Amino acid sequence: MIRVRVISARGSTPRDAGAEMIVGPDSVNGTIGGGQLEYMAIDRARQMLAAGEAEAGMDIPLGPEIGQCCGGRVVLHLDRQGPTPEDRSDVLVFGAGHVGRALALALHPLPVNATLIDPRPEELARAAPGISTKLTPLPEAEIRAARTGSAVVILTHDHALDFLLAAEALSRGDLSYVGMIGSATKRAQFTRFARAKGIDPAPLVCPIGAGFTHDKRPAVIAAFTAAELITRLTAASSLKKYPCNS
Repeated sequence: MIRVRVISARGSTPRDAGAEMIVGPDSVNGTIGGGQLEYMAIDRARQMLAAGEAEAGMDIPLGPEIGQCCGGRVVLHLDRQGPTPEDRSDVLVFGAGHVGRALALALHPLPVNATLIDPRPEELARAAPGISTKLTPLPEAEIRAARTGSAVVILTHDHALDFLLAAEALSRGDLSYVGMIGSATKRAQFTRFARAKGIDPAPLVCPIGAGFTHDKRPAVIAAFTAAELITRLTAASSLKKYPCNS
């Protein structure tokens, strides 16, 4: 597999620096913007695979000569190092009900390591093929063991368990996102619960995905929550890579 990464994007370009895709002999995951730019990069990556090359660079003007009219210029770096699962943020989805399964499915093609967690084997068995699942009677232990910067989304069948998991997640203080399904009333109840335990409830996102729509269909909630999540994780990643200097 060859990783193709945009390392410089000047002028008008379809993707910014940091965009990447992974190219295999007969597969492509991700995108650097499409069009002739992407076709040229895919061809070069497959040449590398055939020739056993370890890395290469491409400096491509996006003009009429390649059939694109963006007018910018893109510098690419190609290597065999492709991103490992450890490079991706972990997303722990607690609750394998309708919304939990839909969210795990929505996250599946995104650049995150999503795991659907539930104590009920019959619900986990209903997850779509290819979804990573974890059967456990102690879901709170998964939060304690999560890597710094992970995201936690709580959608269980039990409000008391939701509150327990949200409190456990917020008490860490080092997670990129903590979200819980629910209404404004549920958030108010959790706020009282958290404050009684000395936990700041402010970082909790509840309701999840609510800034986009009031549609309550599981797939719609999942789509907007996935967008909310990836926005938060991308922002956190950008701050790590490009910290502001005062």
